[in-house]
Amino acid sequence: MSSTANLTRDETAARAAGIRLETVDVDLDLRSAPRTDAETFATASTLVFTAAVDETWVDFLGASVDEVTINGVAQPVDWDGARVRLTGLQPHNTVVIRGTARYSTSGEGLHRFRDPVDDAVYLYTQYEPADCRRVYPCFEQPDLKARWRFTVTAPADWQVLSNGAETGRDAVDGGVRVTFARTLPLSSYITAVAAGPYARVDGVWEGPDGDVPLGVLCRASLAPHLMGTGDADEILEITRRGLTFFADAFGLAYPWGTYDQIFVPEYNLGAMENPGLVTFTEAYIFRGASTAAQHEGRANTILHEMAHMWFGDLATMRWWDDLWLKESFADFMGAHAAVVAGGFPEAWVTFASRRKGWAYVQDQLPTTHPIVADIPDLEAAKLNFDGITYAKGASVLKQLVAFVGEDAFFHGARRYFADHAYGNTTLPDLLTALSGASGRDLSAWSGAWLETTGMSQLSVSRGTDGALTLVQTDPRPHRLTVGLYGFEGDRLVRRGGVDLDITGERTPIEVLVLPASDLIVPNDDDRTYAKVLLDPASTDAVERGLSTIDDAVTRAVIWAALWNATRDGDLPVARYLGMALRHAPAETNVALLADALARADQAIGRYATDADRPRLAADWLDSVWATLWAAEPGSDAQLAWARALGAAASRADGRAEDIRAILSGDAAAPEGLALDPELRWAWLVALSATGHASVADADAELVRDPSSQGRAARLTVLAARPDAEVRADAWQAPWDDESLTNDQLSATIAGVRAGDHRDLLAPFDEEYFARIAPAWSARSIEIARRLVVGLFPASASLDLADAWLDSHADAPGALRRLVIEQRDHLAREIRVRATQP
Repeated sequence: MSSTANLTRDETAARAAGIRLETVDVDLDLRSAPRTDAETFATASTLVFTAAVDETWVDFLGASVDEVTINGVAQPVDWDGARVRLTGLQPHNTVVIRGTARYSTSGEGLHRFRDPVDDAVYLYTQYEPADCRRVYPCFEQPDLKARWRFTVTAPADWQVLSNGAETGRDAVDGGVRVTFARTLPLSSYITAVAAGPYARVDGVWEGPDGDVPLGVLCRASLAPHLMGTGDADEILEITRRGLTFFADAFGLAYPWGTYDQIFVPEYNLGAMENPGLVTFTEAYIFRGASTAAQHEGRANTILHEMAHMWFGDLATMRWWDDLWLKESFADFMGAHAAVVAGGFPEAWVTFASRRKGWAYVQDQLPTTHPIVADIPDLEAAKLNFDGITYAKGASVLKQLVAFVGEDAFFHGARRYFADHAYGNTTLPDLLTALSGASGRDLSAWSGAWLETTGMSQLSVSRGTDGALTLVQTDPRPHRLTVGLYGFEGDRLVRRGGVDLDITGERTPIEVLVLPASDLIVPNDDDRTYAKVLLDPASTDAVERGLSTIDDAVTRAVIWAALWNATRDGDLPVARYLGMALRHAPAETNVALLADALARADQAIGRYATDADRPRLAADWLDSVWATLWAAEPGSDAQLAWARALGAAASRADGRAEDIRAILSGDAAAPEGLALDPELRWAWLVALSATGHASVADADAELVRDPSSQGRAARLTVLAARPDAEVRADAWQAPWDDESLTNDQLSATIAGVRAGDHRDLLAPFDEEYFARIAPAWSARSIEIARRLVVGLFPASASLDLADAWLDSHADAPGALRRLVIEQRDHLAREIRVRATQP
């Protein structure tokens, strides 16, 4: 990214101080999109604003700027590839900029995708934090809001969508010209356009201020999996429930008119909260069997994005420092609404395992940051969509709700929206609203939780006299419950709990009668945000009886504690695998089951010693195979174990012939197991990684599944073959072949990393460090990030990483951050392997 493309906080603040944006009219001509030789499209913006300065600039990362007029007078084009300089401004200005922009294949800007199934072309936009400027000239910063109006010319038979409702459709030469209603004030990063022959299902929400039209859209080739399965109806029903819930909770009905939700190909994110046109990854379209956890995850994301219609879209952070003002709240609201309105009562279980697990990993990196972060520029903003901003922030909000009470929290939210609708906010604005509603001074809470880094570790010390003491590192205020459990026969039963408000390092656990406890679980209801360390007696107890505990949230806390202990080297890998094998088959929450299985695979791949790994991998494969055949036919658990088989079989080949026989039809699959495309490809990747699949096998599977997903999976299968020349070519391709789309690049990297073949990649360690800085300069941030993270060498030494960091002190901060994080992951792996008995 060039220096002028990387906008800074200070310069955008100065720009916002000098102008006041009123409206932006955008005109796009997308008729060229179906042509294979078309790389660009015509784009124009008309920006109306007042100015107290003589000059400013407009952001545009396009192919050309052909015309600039200010107040009707043509101006010389002064454009450096990122900024269009405007001079001679008046108190009130109308600026028109015309040019061309590029179709994207990286998922940034206007992404173009050609469906291999039917050759149909689909377009959609993705901007956050600052890729609107790839599509049309704009003021690319969140505190310069405008009322936008879009006009899009496209092929006549296409769906054309934007943030506003369609107001006109006129035939033109070679297509149709569609106009949309002017929006309410929006920041540039949440404007949106989509176009293509999308399939559509319509619905309606009967809101308090009138009917809101609803739409669910996807590619035509995927429509049978979304619209022919009842899933579109499920999505519409969750949408209606969510809109009703949020309208009541926030005291303001959905304000953006229409509500379309579109599932788009090769998407870089889970979803994006564009008002009126929410985009989602196609991973939420299930092409085969799906678990309750997958449906819950989709519902959570739908509700997360819906919460953004208020937190983020209606009241928007002034700069990316306060990104948490929208993401932390949406993450919290997604789980909360899934429980109270979405029909998924165990959403907080998934949150405890997955979202908090993400936060705990992020918060232990040397690059951790406060929830309210210091974001000096756009490169830093791009990397701060992380486990701190999302999951830690949501965890802290969950604790805050418990502290001030749910009624006071939502009363404060209503006050916040009433005061700041269509405006921009910072941390003090929110604290003022919540403090006023709760009657509590939240400055100390903010200082302890929002403006600090790291996390406490909670443990219980058992005295020789039976006294119990809660111990916390990195002390901060917590409100939590310590759960006390004992065996009744073979079952662990909760015998009581002690509620505590703690601030210091050591807090006595004092009750009138302290029951004898085989297991003591700090934070057993997952109310606070802290890493839990079980004492030795409690670890012994859960090794015996974890799966017998009734409460799923408590089991989530314990599974997380065991995984953290494994990652820290306090719990041997072999013992963790034994616990997983003993208790995962009896785990009734499929999210906890899937997480336990995934972490077992990570434990083998990352933390087992080179000497132990083959044996552990072979034993784990046999255990997964046996448990798959013993699982209830057609159950979510059976599907989870079948998916785990793919991971296990990529590290050991003891079941390769059995898997080949099932895939070929020469042997029967377990009763009730649907061999859907995703499962077949996962198993084939595993066979390839262990040398048991060929190019012909991949080609035959592609005939069975010729979809874009199938084509990407074929790349993974081909790259996974354990041959030195194959891996070398596959390693080079993501760096050199710029024709690879974002998904194709990631699929190739996945094949390069498949299985345990460190020896095949070691020759490229030095080349990796020679390539990353040039790639960062030449490629988009999204593609460069995938290269830097995906191909980081899993070597036995930190020397190359340390040498690069020492010699590249002046490298872009975002690039250094990625390298530092990957170095820290590698350092942990080396350190934990050294602790194994």
